Amino acid sequence: MKNADPVIAVIDGHGGGIGRALIERIRCVCPDVYIRALGTNSAATSAMIKGGASDGATGENAILFNVAKAKIIAGPIGILMANGLLGEVTPLVAQAVGSSAATKILIPSQRCNIMFAGSIGQTMQFYLDSAVGLVGEELKTLGL
Repeated sequence: MKNADPVIAVIDGHGGGIGRALIERIRCVCPDVYIRALGTNSAATSAMIKGGASDGATGENAILFNVAKAKIIAGPIGILMANGLLGEVTPLVAQAVGSSAATKILIPSQRCNIMFAGSIGQTMQFYLDSAVGLVGEELKTLGL
């Protein structure tokens, strides 16, 4: 599967924990879908690959290149914010993610100082499970 266009691009930073957990859950529901881990740093990419990503790439240019090809982009809400994830998301990455034609499935994070009405107080597990449900629905819409 190497060098193929990803169906799902999972983006994360820091240690890649949210991305890894998301990939592990997606793999349980959709074991054959092509998932590319896109880390803002090598630790995040490595963690997501260990979580079951088909392959991975690291850094700003890798993210810019791959989000244009993905059908679905998933990750914490900070991937849409310039300087999100404690500064790991560059303005160019945020713009590329936001401009991509891919469906975006975003996980709320209290670290990003964004609050969603109606979702306050949910656990990370709740958000991850909700995201996986949305991924499954989108894959069906795409005929995959």
